Amino acid sequence: MRFSILAAVLFLSLQQTPAIANNPSPTLDLMPVPARIEIGSGVFVVDEGFTVSIAGEGASPRLHRGIHRMLRRLSDRSTIFFANEVFLDIGDRDAAAMTVTAARIGELKVGEDESYRLQITNSGITLEAATDIGALRGLQTLLQLLRLDERGVTLPVITVDDEPRFPWRGLMIDSSRHFMPVDMIKRNLDGMAAVKLNVLHWHLVDDQGFRVESLALPKLHELASDGNYYTQIQIREIQDYAADRGIRVVPEFDLPGHGTAWLTAYPELASAPGPYEIERSWGIFDPTINPIIEETYTFLDTFFAEMAELFDDEFMHIGGDENNGKHWLANAEIVAFMEENGYNEPLELQRYFNERVLEIFSKYGKRMVGWDEIFVDGLTKSIVIQSWRGRESLFEAAKLGYPGILSNGYYIDLIQPTDFHYLNDPLPEDSDLTPEEAARVLGGEATMWAEYVSPETVDSRIWPRTAAIAERFWSPGSVRDLEDMYRRLDRISLMLEEVGLQHERNRATMLRRLCQCRDIAGLEVLLGAIEPVKVYNRGRLRKHTQFSPLTRMVDAAWPDAVPARQFRWTVERMLDNGFEDQADIEAAMTALQTWEDNHAQIESLLRSSPGLTEIAPLSENLRDVATIGLAALGHARSGGTMGSAAFEASLATLERTAESHGQTELAILAPVKQLVCTVAGPAGESAAGCQPEEDAPASGEH
Repeated sequence: MRFSILAAVLFLSLQQTPAIANNPSPTLDLMPVPARIEIGSGVFVVDEGFTVSIAGEGASPRLHRGIHRMLRRLSDRSTIFFANEVFLDIGDRDAAAMTVTAARIGELKVGEDESYRLQITNSGITLEAATDIGALRGLQTLLQLLRLDERGVTLPVITVDDEPRFPWRGLMIDSSRHFMPVDMIKRNLDGMAAVKLNVLHWHLVDDQGFRVESLALPKLHELASDGNYYTQIQIREIQDYAADRGIRVVPEFDLPGHGTAWLTAYPELASAPGPYEIERSWGIFDPTINPIIEETYTFLDTFFAEMAELFDDEFMHIGGDENNGKHWLANAEIVAFMEENGYNEPLELQRYFNERVLEIFSKYGKRMVGWDEIFVDGLTKSIVIQSWRGRESLFEAAKLGYPGILSNGYYIDLIQPTDFHYLNDPLPEDSDLTPEEAARVLGGEATMWAEYVSPETVDSRIWPRTAAIAERFWSPGSVRDLEDMYRRLDRISLMLEEVGLQHERNRATMLRRLCQCRDIAGLEVLLGAIEPVKVYNRGRLRKHTQFSPLTRMVDAAWPDAVPARQFRWTVERMLDNGFEDQADIEAAMTALQTWEDNHAQIESLLRSSPGLTEIAPLSENLRDVATIGLAALGHARSGGTMGSAAFEASLATLERTAESHGQTELAILAPVKQLVCTVAGPAGESAAGCQPEEDAPASGEH
């Protein structure tokens, strides 16, 4: 009998009993894990009589709206019909089921108090916070605690005392390479609020487009955006939307490199003769702002004066990354300027540029953020270094007195699994920083570079992995249990759909479009065993431009395929316990049998659908790998070993099937190879193909 892969995955997951580390109860699905929890007995039952009151000097309109959103989600999830006054009369009631108290209105600044205390008893709920922003964080915890079961709509009796580990917890969204509409930004702000992130880093300018309306320098958006830009009204609308959720918005205007869009509009500021036009490809390009002419700084003064008025946050991001210096070194006047001032390399000239721009920022009351390249000791300590190079760079800056945030290890566009990001820590326990230096590590940001995402696919690349990253930024550093993280992440991913995120639902739509059919079960089975190629391999395997389709199987595939991961864990358990657990063996065989049978089910579909033909060889490879896995499990089950000829043939097949197709690759190869090597006896122990491979370090270049 042929089981579906979903049944196999469910069976695999039911076999797991996660070892909970620093999580007070396996029944809680909170993410991020709070700092402190005390669990009582019993539940609070939510019914149609549920009411909320609000008190304190922090009873702001922002908090009123936050409570309203909480009630809306509570009602929608539970289908409870609340009376109109539950939504309309959130005031100082004498008797309410829930009381929310905020001592003061919080400020949108680094280090604002976001702590809260949530107490749920059998008879009522109290949420207390120093600021209305802290109260908003507590409301998200309340929604995650909500349960629907045979008891009805309930909340556990519990006391939560919580505050963030880091004050800067961000998500960077790149709107330049592929323009992201306003509704995409808003729904992701809602996702950020749900997992307690507090900074939207908005990458608005790059070689591929200038996305901000400038009334002072209108050619920027008129000539360098293809008509895809945010009006100033829309920017204010998004900032207000973010502020309502306790989220800061930090804009990035990349300079002096990544300068094509700037120079498309104002070529007279270029370091090399034009003409210039918007870049349609991806990579590091030569166009660079001329740093030695005064016209550059007059122009930037005009621009940043306008942006300082438009954007509310204390910080603005200059970018400052990946200036290759080629146009500078090819310009005789710039070279002469460098020689005259003793600058031996472009980075030294860039320091001069940064200092001039920093004067402009300071003039308009803004602090500068920039990527690693802006860091040169001697600049004012008010700047913030965003490190894509790694912790070493971040720590070096901290030791010299500079605050910083980590993004290396959080590049979610590199399609690495959730656990890779989750175990990456801005400030690990073995850090050699003093307490004073450690305090300069402000936190981190996940970075969603947009070369290979569209508004349709971007949510699936951000979520749910960024929820795990958010936990790394909020929760105590000791919270590191991977299996429990994945268990909670599965539930949180569904909760994130409540706020409008499309990471779950769009996949089925994309598959139906590819096959022009309704029956996509076989394609879903295939997706469960494959993943997009990692790091920067997608661009190396096939050239993409701004107009390339992002509707292929690689775009629908999970970055962290759940069925493949569950199979890998099952294999690891079998190897650990010597194949003693028959339930694990049966579960693994069910999954492998499903994968082996699947190619025959979809072969004609793959051959007849132009958008699917490129992954037909991958489907064949999945069948072959599953066949090998079944054979290996058969030997393990019987206690026998695989003959040398079969062993060599199996390794050869596994090596052949490692080739990617359609920029996707099989995600079950490693565990199947583990099985083969284990049942090969002495031959497997000494075979070169069975030795563990070292993972190549992931670059953070962008």
